[in-house]
Amino acid sequence: METPLRKDQETLLRGVRPNIVQSIRAFRVHDLQETARVLGHHFLYANLAHAQSKQDILELIATQFTFPAHFGKNFDALYDCMTDPLHKSGPQPGFIVVLEQIPTTAKFDKEAREQLLDIFRDAADYWSDRKIPFRCFYSFL
Repeated sequence: METPLRKDQETLLRGVRPNIVQSIRAFRVHDLQETARVLGHHFLYANLAHAQSKQDILELIATQFTFPAHFGKNFDALYDCMTDPLHKSGPQPGFIVVLEQIPTTAKFDKEAREQLLDIFRDAADYWSDRKIPFRCFYSFL
């Protein structure tokens, strides 16, 4: 019975490169979560709708991704948490990451949003070098 479901879930990501950061567009969060489960990938989800600033964003990501308490709450620390420690912890099956409702506020302007997405692009490159899928989907509020 799992074979048809697995096929449906693999079909969901057909045409989506294995290491990419892209708009969530027509994908539904639940479908991406189920795809991660079926494929045995890590599913990381952060709803950022209540964030107003960079610090809010980093706190919400840290909480919802269950980062360690010593997380530095800056973009360098975010990159570190998304890469090297996970790689050192053993073989990784892959990642599907969802950043939902990234705010478009004065305190989190276009430049800050691009910096955030660049961290995830850099993480996708990091995992690509290791032949591990890392797909990040995002939406704006």
